[in-house]
Amino acid sequence: MSESFDPFLLENQLCFPLYAASKAVVRKYEPLLSPFGITYTQYIVLLVLWEKDDITVNELGQRVYLDSGTLSPLLRKLEAKGYITKSRKEDGRYRRLLLTEEGRALKGKLSNVPSSVGSCIRLSPEEAKALYDLCYKTLESVGEKQ
Repeated sequence: MSESFDPFLLENQLCFPLYAASKAVVRKYEPLLSPFGITYTQYIVLLVLWEKDDITVNELGQRVYLDSGTLSPLLRKLEAKGYITKSRKEDGRYRRLLLTEEGRALKGKLSNVPSSVGSCIRLSPEEAKALYDLCYKTLESVGEKQ
């Protein structure tokens, strides 16, 4: 008797190991970020701003795959902590996000985060690159890649 593929077994779900691995990796950030009062999601927003300061909320949302309903409270918290400011262009249509001096300085204080988290993930550089490429290929194939 041959076994047939059961699509309802957890072990047959592609989404489950993606979900579980993502949660496990994000948990590694918590002890590194919590002394600065920021969450992983706030950290990825800061990564974008450290790369390109003075962007619109819409641009940011596209880069980090978050909608304005999720971004708005997150940005309010970063602003309350003094890491960012929000401004409007002359025509008032676009809210722009700018790092404060404190927000720029935070990058140096968090300089150990990428290597600390990276050392927790025991993949060769080739495996890490392949996983990175496959994750973005997955985003693109489900219509999420910007």
